[in-house]
Amino acid sequence: MLIELQQIQKQYGGHAVLTDANLHVNAGERIGLVGRNGSGKTTLLRLIVGTESPDGGTIYRKQRLTIGYLAQIPAYPDKTGRDVLYTAFSELVTLGDEMRRLEEAMAERDDIETLLETYGALQTRFENNGGYAIDSKVNAMIDGLRLTRFVDRPFDTLSGGERTKIGLALALLQEPDLLILDEPTNHLDLEAMAWLEAFLSDSPSTLLLVSHDRVFLDAVATRIVECEDGELASFDGNYSAFVAQKEKRLLDQFHAYTEQQKKIKKMKETIRQLRQWANEGHPPNEKFYRRAKSMEKALARIETIKRPQLEAVQPDIQFMAHGRTGRDVFEATDVTVRFDQTVFEHVSFYASHGERIAIVGPNGSGKSTLLKVLLGQTEPTSGEVRRAERAKIGYLSQHVDFNQSHRLIEAFRDRIPVDEGTARQLLAQFLFYGASVFKPVKDLSGGEKMRLMLAILMHEEMNVLVLDEPTNHLDIEAREALEEALDRFDGTLVAVSHDRYFLNKLFPITYWLDGTTTRFSGNVTYALEKRRETPEAVTATPKQKATPKQNTTGTRQIDTSREEARLSELEALHQSLITQMNDTNDLEQLMTLQLQIDALQSEIDSLVLQLLESM
Repeated sequence: MLIELQQIQKQYGGHAVLTDANLHVNAGERIGLVGRNGSGKTTLLRLIVGTESPDGGTIYRKQRLTIGYLAQIPAYPDKTGRDVLYTAFSELVTLGDEMRRLEEAMAERDDIETLLETYGALQTRFENNGGYAIDSKVNAMIDGLRLTRFVDRPFDTLSGGERTKIGLALALLQEPDLLILDEPTNHLDLEAMAWLEAFLSDSPSTLLLVSHDRVFLDAVATRIVECEDGELASFDGNYSAFVAQKEKRLLDQFHAYTEQQKKIKKMKETIRQLRQWANEGHPPNEKFYRRAKSMEKALARIETIKRPQLEAVQPDIQFMAHGRTGRDVFEATDVTVRFDQTVFEHVSFYASHGERIAIVGPNGSGKSTLLKVLLGQTEPTSGEVRRAERAKIGYLSQHVDFNQSHRLIEAFRDRIPVDEGTARQLLAQFLFYGASVFKPVKDLSGGEKMRLMLAILMHEEMNVLVLDEPTNHLDIEAREALEEALDRFDGTLVAVSHDRYFLNKLFPITYWLDGTTTRFSGNVTYALEKRRETPEAVTATPKQKATPKQNTTGTRQIDTSREEARLSELEALHQSLITQMNDTNDLEQLMTLQLQIDALQSEIDSLVLQLLESM
């Protein structure tokens, strides 16, 4: 065991963040720490590292335990990004420098026996500690995390995201006993995420990961720890296993709660009856009084089970499409954009009414610029862009500058003209309650700003949604609410995102942007697989329009009538089971129906994927 936390308590300004947190971390584990924004995850990390102390409880750490924690990246004056990476091997680098000095000295002297003996000892230490593998380790990290573009620039001139990526690479190269990573997939593109997953899955290091990336947690974590209501709950397995176990645990808790409530109600009724019988006696019956008193003491000793919250508190998001756009929503032909240098060139893009299209690609490939070109906010250097005349576009940028002097409710009313009372009701749907609506905009967290932007977007009239990194800063519950809202939206949807779960769930068409565009008739996992299988075959985009009815694979049309009929049957059965769930209050029947629905949904998903691949 490397770390153990026992009954940890922590408060800030009278607000209890952790009330009774218990956790143990064993060598070799890969633990995913999840929880709502503000639930205490970052506080927990600081306590483990030792930068903060608990108000109560005990923390045990293994002696001489080394912990790597990427929290605040220090300055590295006069160093390039590559130089920073080599600081992970500072002792070995010093040994290597000393060996080179000895080599120079031996070249200038005749009597080198003493120098040779010293050099041999240094060389043995250097080799035994992996000195000759330093360059290959650093280069593998640079390639895997896609750092080549900026790694040789001065570190102090890099952007915040670039510094964070260098810091992540440095933490991985240091190989501490316990490596703590807080949102490690932030700022990584899709291929770098896939590389990091493989790297961490094969790593012998003990990992504590804070992440909202559900695909990443599924691939890497061997145990999930949830931070909720000031306490920690542990679940074996990855994120999908955690979801299933938590659902079962909640149902078990609800069953135990309802049974206990029945027992308490029955005991209270018995106590009332005993007292009534005692009072009806002439004289009053002391025997009944004693029994009632004894039962009251037994009732007081019962440790009441807290009523479990079966559904997480989520923002109430609803997007409504107002009118039709016509068939051709966006059409870009042979578009090139240059500023100081070329962003992308000869890009073609097409979206028809009702399509759901994801735009993905490496960092810096111009995904946000392409969105602005489609919206008409940026003029292309060359090429042609057309938009549907009846398109009412709702646009969510990943960078929205609110008036920093405003409070939250003022920022909302600037965009949505309603009175204060109505504004407070609308903001409550996005979990802004009470005095929180008067919080200064400059003090909002990233998640709060994104919820405010979504609240504004929801009340704008639109039939096309264009989203740029919409899940950034949102916790998993808010992401799920957004996904459900977008799934119900019947307009056209175009999004840029690095959230693979979000992309896989909602977008059956993927454009890969990397210098130019490639269109894939499948979700992002399908696109990644195709790029790995035949990278040379996906370097250009077909110039013709690609509508949902068009056969974009270039193969003959396959008869899918049997599969489509089967899909209709399954969907009808799925709806029937949901209706049965709504009509029953029996817990065991609910659990049985839920298992049947889950199995049915899995079959539906497989059949839909089969139909997509045959298009």
